[in-house]
Amino acid sequence: MGEKLTKSDVEKIEEEIEHRKLVVRKECLDAVKEARAHGDLSENFEYHAAKREKNQNESRIRYLENMLKHAVIISDESRDDEVGLNNTVTLYMEDDGEEEVYKLVTSIRGNSMHNMISTESPLGKAILHKKVGDRILVKTNDTYGYYVVVRKIENTGDGEDRIRKF
Repeated sequence: MGEKLTKSDVEKIEEEIEHRKLVVRKECLDAVKEARAHGDLSENFEYHAAKREKNQNESRIRYLENMLKHAVIISDESRDDEVGLNNTVTLYMEDDGEEEVYKLVTSIRGNSMHNMISTESPLGKAILHKKVGDRILVKTNDTYGYYVVVRKIENTGDGEDRIRKF
């Protein structure tokens, strides 16, 4: 089974593929040609760096195309009163006694450093389709879990969320 993507995710991936094919590929080829013109390739750092950049671009294109080929398209729609994709959720963490704000996204856009959690993560799975006031046990493994309470749900859309780089 492939990656779960929304229509918006697919559009962003297609845009990146097109940009990489039309812009980045040309820049990489030009850099390789220019570095090759400098002479001896065995000791030409610029040539090896340009080739590596070109190969990384081609790998990323193949990776994204393969992801689209095997993707499972999911809906990002949810009811107004429940946690769904692209919702920003304020959670009360019972263990800490503090509130934290997260945005629920697909795994391709997940970025825990920016409080964007995937629907595939333990917290994301636990809060999906819950409502304000629900107390939820988030199980991180068979022996440990913690409780959170949904305090607030905002529909923020996917806006300028970026696709993760690997």
